[in-house]
Amino acid sequence: MVLRAAAAALFVLSPAGSSGGDGRPVHTYSIVARDSATGQLGVAVQSHWFSVGSMVTWAEAGVGAVATQSFVDPAYGPLGLSLMRSGKTPAQALEGLLAADPGRDVRQVAMVDVRGMVAVHTGSRCIQGAGHIAGKGYAVQANLMRDDGIWPAMARAYESATGDLAERMLRALEAAEAAGEDIRGKQSAAILIVSGVSTGRPWADKVMDLRVDDHTDPLGELRRLVRLHRAYDHMNRGDLALEHGDVEGALRAYGAAEALVPGNAEMMFWHAVALVNAGRAGESLPLFRTVFAADSSWATLVPRLPAAGVLTADQATISRILSVAPPR
Repeated sequence: MVLRAAAAALFVLSPAGSSGGDGRPVHTYSIVARDSATGQLGVAVQSHWFSVGSMVTWAEAGVGAVATQSFVDPAYGPLGLSLMRSGKTPAQALEGLLAADPGRDVRQVAMVDVRGMVAVHTGSRCIQGAGHIAGKGYAVQANLMRDDGIWPAMARAYESATGDLAERMLRALEAAEAAGEDIRGKQSAAILIVSGVSTGRPWADKVMDLRVDDHTDPLGELRRLVRLHRAYDHMNRGDLALEHGDVEGALRAYGAAEALVPGNAEMMFWHAVALVNAGRAGESLPLFRTVFAADSSWATLVPRLPAAGVLTADQATISRILSVAPPR
């Protein structure tokens, strides 16, 4: 009873909760999950709706993850996290929020917490096909599907997939698409992953936060962005290595980034810079040549780097680098 009262009080503060949402079904299918190896918490979604990630995906490091969909009430996201942060289980949090919501029969909501406990609700008036499966450390849910085979396909894909949390959740979404998808088609997708333990610095605890707001192939584009995100993670590690004087570590990180996204000019440029800093300017020249051919602005940048301490090169080396730029 105390939980229901608390949830009701929270909903009074929420325009979406008090009004019952905007009255239109926003969501297609989603997954919430906790990675047992890393403790990471995540939610991923695809929908035939613009910018689905701005409403459906919610997560907080050290607390849990929430997907709120169907006739969506975004308030379930922050309020569900607030209740779990206060010590409620996902089942208790969801029960309290549903009890306070007159629109509960058209809601579809899933929650997972840092212990891997899950709770999921599919309202009796969600548009068919609609349903969910709660598994060990995850829940999959869908509505407005062509048939009832979508969420079982998602569960099988997630449980059989290997790799990190992002990869396994993507496999679940792709299995839904292959099994028949939303009856309306597709438009947007999103993935949000946070650390299992909070550092008190939300910006550092966010592992991945990617959105495809409007695209003819949102899942394909989301997978491309995940790959790019991984590449830039390597770039960040390379930059950090350079800050600490670990040139060889930087070279390994930049090389790993390039391998993920071949032909990316920025990644090649900083890889080349690291080679120069390692005393291997000759090896850097083919990379610089490719980058300068793609965009001469990179050549303009080179002479500015030594003063910032980013490029360790004398004037002769800089001239050698710029000699591979196309003539202007």
